[in-house]
Amino acid sequence: MVFSLKAILFVALHLLPGMKSSMVNLNNNGYDGMVIAINPSVPEDEKLIQNIKEMVIEASTYLFHATKRRVYFRNVSILIPLTWKSKSEYLMPKQESYDQADVIVANPYLKYGDDPYTLQYGQCGEKGQYIHFTPNFLLTNNLPIYGSRGRVFVHEWAHLRWGVFDEYNVDQPFYISRKNTIEATRCSTHITGINVVFKECQGSSCITRQCRRDSKTGLYEAKCTFIPEKSQTTRDSIMFMQSLDSVTEFCTAETHNTEAPNLQNKMCNSRSTWDIIMNSEDFQNASPMTGTDPPPHPTFSLLKSKQRVVCLVLDKSGSMSSEDRLFQMNQAAELFLIQIIEKGSLTGMVTFESSATIQNYLTEITDHNAYEKILANLPQAAGGGTSICSGLRAGFQAIIHSNQNTSGSEIILLTDGEDDNISLCFEEVKKSGSVIHTIALGPSAAKELEILSNMTGGHRFYANKDINGLIDAFSRISSRSGSITQQAIQLESKALNVTGKKWINGTVPVDSTIGNDTFFVVTWTIQKPEIILQDPKGTKYKTSDFKENKLNIRSARLQIPGTAETGTWTYSLLNKHANSQMLTVTVTTRARSPTTLPVIATAHMSQSTTHYPSPMIVYAQVSQGFLPVLGINVTAIIETEDGHQVILELWDNGAGADTVKNDGIYSRYFTDYHGNGRYSLKVHAQAKNNMARLSLRQQQNKALYIPGYVENGKIILNPPRPEVKDDKAEAEIEDFSRLTSGGSFTVSGAPPAGNHTHVFPPGKITDLEAKVKEDHIQLSWTAPGKVLDKGKANSYIIRISKCFLDLREDFDNAVLVNTSSLIPKEAGSIEHFEFKLEPFKIENGTKFYIAIQAIHEANVTSEVSNIAQAIKFIPPQDSSVPALGITITATSLAIWGLALILSIF
Repeated sequence: MVFSLKAILFVALHLLPGMKSSMVNLNNNGYDGMVIAINPSVPEDEKLIQNIKEMVIEASTYLFHATKRRVYFRNVSILIPLTWKSKSEYLMPKQESYDQADVIVANPYLKYGDDPYTLQYGQCGEKGQYIHFTPNFLLTNNLPIYGSRGRVFVHEWAHLRWGVFDEYNVDQPFYISRKNTIEATRCSTHITGINVVFKECQGSSCITRQCRRDSKTGLYEAKCTFIPEKSQTTRDSIMFMQSLDSVTEFCTAETHNTEAPNLQNKMCNSRSTWDIIMNSEDFQNASPMTGTDPPPHPTFSLLKSKQRVVCLVLDKSGSMSSEDRLFQMNQAAELFLIQIIEKGSLTGMVTFESSATIQNYLTEITDHNAYEKILANLPQAAGGGTSICSGLRAGFQAIIHSNQNTSGSEIILLTDGEDDNISLCFEEVKKSGSVIHTIALGPSAAKELEILSNMTGGHRFYANKDINGLIDAFSRISSRSGSITQQAIQLESKALNVTGKKWINGTVPVDSTIGNDTFFVVTWTIQKPEIILQDPKGTKYKTSDFKENKLNIRSARLQIPGTAETGTWTYSLLNKHANSQMLTVTVTTRARSPTTLPVIATAHMSQSTTHYPSPMIVYAQVSQGFLPVLGINVTAIIETEDGHQVILELWDNGAGADTVKNDGIYSRYFTDYHGNGRYSLKVHAQAKNNMARLSLRQQQNKALYIPGYVENGKIILNPPRPEVKDDKAEAEIEDFSRLTSGGSFTVSGAPPAGNHTHVFPPGKITDLEAKVKEDHIQLSWTAPGKVLDKGKANSYIIRISKCFLDLREDFDNAVLVNTSSLIPKEAGSIEHFEFKLEPFKIENGTKFYIAIQAIHEANVTSEVSNIAQAIKFIPPQDSSVPALGITITATSLAIWGLALILSIF
């Protein structure tokens, strides 16, 4: 298969939406449905709402002109938290929720960190997750630092909506251009400024000196800072420095700086931001508006979150009697009611087959007696057909009967049956304003089930034969309010087929961020096992301490009194029966205190549906508050309808599917398709052997903090931002375990099983680095796989040129490097290779460009890597340097050392 087809498949994949369910739609040039949600922990402040409105109004006009009269914001919902006082002007939300909002307003986890940013970890052109503003950013005057809030919003909106990236690079603020000038990393290069080192500062006044060059790289020293001129004439670019008054546009192909070592060039193959934006789904049919009038101001709806309302709609049709499904459903529903749903929630239950029965109108979950009333009505026998619409209608009736509005309420719909009539109630579901979470149990569940989740912003799950899939699904359906400290956290979910008369043992770490409301649950298929549980201090709990449900659903539960001890808990189970049986262990807990945020893990696929042979990406985010957790083992378990499991180790190495190294987002390509239908995703995150650490660095994809400006030849400084020193950039974090469901996805067009390796090329290398040492060039990069980021490539093609464009535009005709001694390593390994510069004459200032391709054994090649630059450099005797943009002479560019690495595509 020719590689050009694969390139098309890659582009097609990367333009498909991710799993987060945004409600934003573009209609007749106006964006409808944007949700800005305030976190429940933010104190009530009328000024906050007013400033949000002013920001969006200004952003709408700025966006309209930046997109050349194509788009603006038409209507926006601001979601007020339940913790604020009620007001007559506050309306009832429908599907709007904090956890699905486009913009969140929340405090940073630590005392610093008011930089606005977008959580964005997809590929180029893929939508981000959300924009995060802090209350402090919205309430204080940041004009000199970031520019106006409306401009900042547009910068972040471009990240969120169109999947473009920043055009600066705080880790590599300067580079050496093809013209042998040292340039600030920026777009466009028409933005002018000076480069200085601050020697001594008092207030806003500083003594400065010229930047010196580093003797190894030929670049400016680490303390060198680019200070822009306040007065500029250039109009681009918003993704570099939107704070400048003159900047009103995105970089176009004509003004884009392809050399800058920034994330935009790395992720988007050196294409301009405007090029990516114009190719987005929004702009396929958005022609510029005619006339000269500005668009109307956005309209705002203030919505106030309400008490959580959940109705279980459970299938008890005849097919539920097979494979213990009714039992398993009851076990999982019991776990949800006792361990997962938050106290104070209103909960009801409906069962259905050919018709539906309201078993419980809404009951407030306050104590043991409240959920016992619902548990008593779990179905004990299965029979009849399957009418999903009947179940949903009864669910709506149960909610309305209890004087609640269906708007903003949640329904958990579980079914294993086929039903050709689901579409008959689609309109009712839309009008209800409720959120439908669907759980498909077994391979025959109605194929249209997921449409209900997709149209209402609910979760979608697929559970196969064992109980764990159901338990994992129910455990994931937590509050959508943003109150993380109230949400249940799953620590363990293990299913074990234990032979007769045998013991099995296991451990569960309980870390210091959790421990309240901790439950250990054991289920069985034949006979209750012997149970021994021991806490870290040696206290033992025995079988008699585990309580069984009166309905005999083969489940026993122990709630740990008070707060669970921190440390490793051990459990032992004895299968007392002569035959093998399936035993499961589930552990859930909540945050230890309202002031200590727990470590949490979330997971999803890059798409909810895919057509073979498009690869998908598995994403898992592990964080404490907004801080990434690094250095842990993250494993994805993907299961097909026939029970085939693929276990995939996820990486946070900045290579392959992973966008940024050490950002707490663990990623990997998924290509191991085994037939069509539903697939489920589960992710296990574990910190072992004290290897985990918490990153205290600032987020990526944020509005650039401007240290100051040059006005009339003088530097006017902004207040310094609190910085994290390198030696305090990470904090230790104890061992922990987290388990989470990533929902389900659907595959079509796939062969039944077998070898797909010839369909997918090796992954693209994105982190090639080069340096010159005497008459050799030394290279390093992360090895791709034979199939994207899996296995070993067959071989590498390395080419070199003195001309950047030779490699970028005509890679196949550049000089070939002998790689006969280079044997590719396993994907994810670090490769090193050194070769002699024989065909080239090396002089002071000689600059080389190198790029690489990986080859599959079937001669399918990867895309060409990033282009690395290596320069031969000897520092001059005089340590002073010319100003930005002055040509560096050849005599000052010889080498002892290191070449600059540029991520140029």
